[in-house]
Amino acid sequence: MMDPDHDLFVTVVDEGGLAAAGRRLHISPAMVSKRLARLEDRLGAKLLHRTTRRMALTPAGERLHADLRGILAALDEAERRVSGQSAMVSGPLRVTAPTSFGRMHLAPYLQGFLDAYPKVALTIDLSDAFVDLIEARADLALRITADPGRGLSATRLATNRRILCAAPGYLDRHGVPDTIAALKAHRLLAADGQMPWRLVGPRGPVSIEGQSHVRTNSSELVRELTLAGGGIALRSLWDVSDALASGALRQVLPAYAGSADVALFAVHLPQSHPPRAISAFIAFLASLYGPVPPWERSTIALAEASL
Repeated sequence: MMDPDHDLFVTVVDEGGLAAAGRRLHISPAMVSKRLARLEDRLGAKLLHRTTRRMALTPAGERLHADLRGILAALDEAERRVSGQSAMVSGPLRVTAPTSFGRMHLAPYLQGFLDAYPKVALTIDLSDAFVDLIEARADLALRITADPGRGLSATRLATNRRILCAAPGYLDRHGVPDTIAALKAHRLLAADGQMPWRLVGPRGPVSIEGQSHVRTNSSELVRELTLAGGGIALRSLWDVSDALASGALRQVLPAYAGSADVALFAVHLPQSHPPRAISAFIAFLASLYGPVPPWERSTIALAEASL
């Protein structure tokens, strides 16, 4: 059996606070705080930074929480094997994903996962902000990045090709750039933090400096501005493949593309025995997006049709 104070610590982290943990454990917040302090005294380490507004794990707390989650998962799996239920996938699963990607390439397929695993209680949180797995109490995060994060278990799910594109109306009015240097005369569109653009071309890496014609913190707004003829943008294929196929957008300078290091990853805290729901969801996504993701398939079909 697990030490009760260890179990309490995990509950505090998972619930996001002392009061919520107390409600789940049917004890007062004062008792939660007292037992947590007792555990910290016993270990000789501060586990949590607590203020009136938020709670954050210390480095020692992060290590202990990851270790204890692994132990809990192993205990759960041991009980399932004894009871003959080891093949059953069940329990809560909280997943975070970027807003546009989640809306376009996750939501339409979730019912297939829910049908296959009806005992999983699924929560999906969409956000374009960087999500800390512990603070968000998330089991799994989808990240589109070149670096999925240190100290995390990461599964590469799909490539994330990024291309330069613009609406035909914009190109009709302002002309089609035929060199990288010609981009300086055009309206470039990017969300805050997305420039400079780092591209790879026939002669290697190039960097496109400059400022967005319209400043915004929203990548979705950049997409809509591009479709409306507002300028040239560097967009992921998963975001614009349908618009390319319909002719609403045209690729610009096709010899250049975003760095291939950026990919779609599923990341979670490292555990010796991760909950089966996490493994099942990652396997579901891998089958959905691989070996060639849907947004790449439509682009390949479009290229073949033009030959």
